[in-house]
Amino acid sequence: MSTHESDSDDNSPRLLSVRGMEMAVALVLIGVAGVVISDSLRLGVRWRPIEGPAAGYFPFYIGLILAISSAVTLIRAVVDKPAAGQTFVTRQAFGRVMAVLLPLILYIVVLNFVGIYVASAVYVALFMWHFGKYPIAKGAAIGVGISLALFMMFEIWFLVPLPKGPLEEMLGF
Repeated sequence: MSTHESDSDDNSPRLLSVRGMEMAVALVLIGVAGVVISDSLRLGVRWRPIEGPAAGYFPFYIGLILAISSAVTLIRAVVDKPAAGQTFVTRQAFGRVMAVLLPLILYIVVLNFVGIYVASAVYVALFMWHFGKYPIAKGAAIGVGISLALFMMFEIWFLVPLPKGPLEEMLGF
């Protein structure tokens, strides 16, 4: 990141504090740990003589460790007043993250309809054009080239089928 971009982030309003993010992540991980623990209890967490551990034995303890460590993180975040003043992300930085994340989500949705190769060619071309400021024709050529290379690698050489759309079906793949 250049100095200019860093300076502009300093002036951008804070969107989220370090404390807030630590608390949010801790709560999400406590929820994940709860799911792991409850499902492990359903499977059984006892050590069976001769057979060994039940299916939920190791996941239960991993979930328990995750829950305890997340609870400690949550408590520390609540008590840690200086972290409330530290910036985790500014609006400008969050906007840049969203500028990459939202097209990625759209790419994932679109590839279900047009297949991974067409979606990838368009995705690469548009990223090169928008973020790299390359001419759209150059981005399209590279996007198509990458998609063809991936097609050859997965479909022809490794024989691993990836999601295809109407174009590949029209071509007989």
